[in-house]
Amino acid sequence: MGGTSTAQGGPGRRGVLRMSAVAGAAGVLTLGDMSFARAASGEERTETVRGHLPTGAPDFVTLPVDVPEGVREIAVTYTYDTPDVPEGTPGNALDIGIFDERGTGPGGEGFRGWSGGFRDRFTISAEEATPGYLPGPVRPGTWHLVLGPYTVAPQGMDYEITVTLRFGAPGETPRPVHPPERARGRGRAWYRGDGHLHTVHSDGERTPAQVAAAAREAGLDFIVTTEHNTTSGHGAWQGLWGEDLLILCGEEITTRNGHCLAYGTDPGTFFDWRYRARDDAFPRVARRIRRAGGLVVPAHPDCPFVGCQWKFGYRHADAVEVWNGPWTPDDELSLAAWDNRLVEGLTDDTGWTPAVGNSDAHREPQKVGLPQTVVLADDLSRRALLDGIRAGHSYLTESSALTLTLTASGPRGEHAGIGDTLRVAPDSEVTVRLAVSGAPAGATYRLITDQGELRSGPVTDEPVTWHTTASLATYIRAEIRRPRAPGTPKDVPGAMAAMTNPLILGTGVGRG
Repeated sequence: MGGTSTAQGGPGRRGVLRMSAVAGAAGVLTLGDMSFARAASGEERTETVRGHLPTGAPDFVTLPVDVPEGVREIAVTYTYDTPDVPEGTPGNALDIGIFDERGTGPGGEGFRGWSGGFRDRFTISAEEATPGYLPGPVRPGTWHLVLGPYTVAPQGMDYEITVTLRFGAPGETPRPVHPPERARGRGRAWYRGDGHLHTVHSDGERTPAQVAAAAREAGLDFIVTTEHNTTSGHGAWQGLWGEDLLILCGEEITTRNGHCLAYGTDPGTFFDWRYRARDDAFPRVARRIRRAGGLVVPAHPDCPFVGCQWKFGYRHADAVEVWNGPWTPDDELSLAAWDNRLVEGLTDDTGWTPAVGNSDAHREPQKVGLPQTVVLADDLSRRALLDGIRAGHSYLTESSALTLTLTASGPRGEHAGIGDTLRVAPDSEVTVRLAVSGAPAGATYRLITDQGELRSGPVTDEPVTWHTTASLATYIRAEIRRPRAPGTPKDVPGAMAAMTNPLILGTGVGRG
């Protein structure tokens, strides 16, 4: 037989124990413990807690759950109210996840899963777990449910959490099978990839199998799995990779002050998200991403949604996602801000930050590979691809149908491509060449330097040749734009079809 009981908890009620700091967050509210009696094998125990969170609640609320010996599975459901709010005012949104008996400390040693606000229930056992959560034994000790009141209505938020413990033999945990770090490839070549993707392991609706099929249909050579605040997807791709498709691991670190892609990290490596820019935790997280072999890539930095704008600066970034999904005004802002930072990076000792483009696809009809980053790499391997992205040896395009080359040459045979530095005297003549194939009908090209656009025209089958000097152009980059939509002002360019990272002239600081 099972047992059920109910308790109350929330700010100002008897369930509140203390305010504490977890993972660098400004404040974490900890509720009173939820305790369970032991039960015989095959039985279950259920407890429910209800509470209220006011506007201005801490970023995270933890609910300790005292788990006794003999538990086979833990099951959690939760609900919260969504009252009407005035127009322009955020309503209630409540995220959820869980940490086991190892604790909630920074770095997530006890992390067992996160589903944000995408699911209203989950289960964890040794044998299996709901996508977004990690299977493993339900060991005795104090577990912690973590609630994230993402936005709270003016009326506050009423919530209810129900935890059920099922008792029995624990079973065995399957060992995760992670993707290999190398595929056959074509030697040194341009490889196409999408580094920002979601499946049912966070807030996506596609399965990993569906994403892999879409990647192949899009003509991609590699993808990166980047679920929100969880690593559960790293072991979900068995049988889906192949000599034609390399799958890299990562995470979208989803903080209250912007999202960051941990790009191409060691499988199974978790990165904490429980902090804001004011907490000065991100530099440590960035170092940990690099120690795990990955790149630090701020995602959609000018996205207008709550919590999505990037507030951490770019000092620790290895690249920045300036193009996210179909081209929008948000991407135009990201592009302009990125371009404005290029000269700064070229005139101090920091170097410039390359641009990448990814689909951020979650569900149909969002297209995997729109856009994609095309990387010059020595082979189709994790290390070679990340080296190419870090060096800026890449361009961004809307599909595998569009290819381009951008090169520059000097008077003595000097030669450079995208991401390279052409080292010539300031007054030496430089010949720039842009070749494009597969562009949409009516597309135009733009050659842009630190002064702005200096050459433009219709894309044709013939390459564009342009002459300049290093004294007139600190860098050169190319854009391919679609025709302007009807009614668009003449000074507003059409949507992006492709763009390059810069080619540096003179003695500017490079990437490698």
